[in-house]
This record gives sequence, C-alpha cells and structure tokens, in this order.
Amino acid sequence: MTSVRPRRSMLFMPGSNARALEKAKSLSCDGVIFDLEDAVAPDEKKMAREQVKTTLMAGGYGRREVVVRINGLDTPWWQEDILALAGGAPDAVLVPKVEASSTVQAVEAELTTVGLADVPIWAMLETPRGYLRAENIAASSGRLACFIIGTNDLVKDLRGRHTRERLPVVTALGLALLVARSYGLTVLDGVYNDFHDSEGFAAECKQGRDFGFDGKTLIHPAQTELANQVYGVSQAELQEAKRLIETFEQTAGKGVAVLDGKMIEELHVEEARRISAMAEAIADANE
Repeated sequence: MTSVRPRRSMLFMPGSNARALEKAKSLSCDGVIFDLEDAVAPDEKKMAREQVKTTLMAGGYGRREVVVRINGLDTPWWQEDILALAGGAPDAVLVPKVEASSTVQAVEAELTTVGLADVPIWAMLETPRGYLRAENIAASSGRLACFIIGTNDLVKDLRGRHTRERLPVVTALGLALLVARSYGLTVLDGVYNDFHDSEGFAAECKQGRDFGFDGKTLIHPAQTELANQVYGVSQAELQEAKRLIETFEQTAGKGVAVLDGKMIEELHVEEARRISAMAEAIADANE
C-alpha cells in the first residue's frame, strides 16, 4: 500500500502575520500554508518574505506539513519568493492561478536553480482556463503533487454566484478530481469564506468529502476540528474496512467474497486498505 499523508485540514496563514505563524505550531491542522500572495499587501511583500524565510529556518512545526504560496508569475515578486526559500526549504511550494503547463515548468526551473530541486510543486486552479487545461498542467512535471481548488475567482469569472450546493462550479470540481485521480495527485477543496457559519462549513466539508476530495483548505483555525472530523476516518469506517479486508483475504484465490450479503471485489479491498492506512497515519500524527 502506498504511504499516505493526512491533508484533512490545510490552513492558510498570512506570511506577514508573525503571531499567526507562531500560533500554527500548536494547532491541530495537518498543515499550514504560509501565504505571500493574496493575504499580503504589496508594501508588505518584502517583510512577509523575510519573515517566512526566518520561520522556515527556525522550524518547530512538528508533523505539520508546511507549504508556501508564492506570488503569481505575472508579478515582479515570485522569483524573490523562491530565492528566499532556499535557506529553509518548505514541504512544498504552492503556485496561484495556474493556467498552463509552462507556469509549473518555470517554477520547477527556478526552484532547481536555487537548490530546491526536491521540493514538490502544488498548483491552484482558480480560473476557467486553469480547469480546462487541468490535464496539461497535471502532465507538466513529475514534481507536481497536488491541486488546490479556488472557486472565488472562478465564480467571478463565470459571472455566477456562490450557492450552498455549489452547482455553478460542479463541472470544474469534477474536472479537477478526474484529472487529479488520473495522475495520482492529491486534490484539496477550496476555502469556505464565512468562518462564523459552522453549519454551512460542515455542509461544504461533507459535500467535498462525498465528491472525493482529500481535504479542505481553511482560512481560520476554528475550522480545523470539523475539517479533521469530516475528512478523517471514523471508528465505524475503520472497523468496516478491516472486516472487508479480512473477509476478502479469507477467500483468497476465489476472486470475490460476500460480506453482509454484498459481493466484494478487489476494488473494494483497495479502498478499504487506503482507509486503514489513512487511519494509521492520522493516529501516528496525533501521537
């Protein structure tokens, strides 16, 4: 079974906010995304960049995955962002508003130039063109490891509206999921803007989990617990997975087995093993 890493909750934090960066060391999120892009004003870009560099070099985030979102390639800041990371490599670099394979390849080349040839690249899909070119983007580099959904810009570009069911963007979400699964990428659902609306957030988490997303990106620490719960593995799910695996293995060589009156095949066992591995990874992370 391929190793898995929990990404139930990935929390965006402004790179300019020293207090937030420090607080992230004690949060229960699976990872943090230090943002140098939208959350940082132009006149604070340099300060935020240096602050994130110092933070990465100091470490202290334990098992939490640390990702840095750089500025877009249409800005004058992105190369300086990457250069600043050379002293304390993050677990991944997140590129905003990716619309072409050439964007990923340019970031890959720049990372290699500054000595970060092993750092994975994550891509945000935020525009109609980005979703329509998702497969080209996925095939652009072996270092691309994750798609993150961005629907705020997408809804604006579509001239649509944000709705509870997310019907205006269902096609885009489906495209991202299909491509991510075809290329073995992690795919994380976008942020929920109203962190005071716990009911709406819960509904969107459940919808995203039902769609097949691996986790949720967050804008506030208060969203972490619910995201971890929805995208985690319940005891009932774990026990069911173990029963399914055990039943199938007892009928080795027969090709199919029956559990609680339902036929199970290798495809069901594969998913049960993934669930079991994820539960183990979450348990290890919580120790």
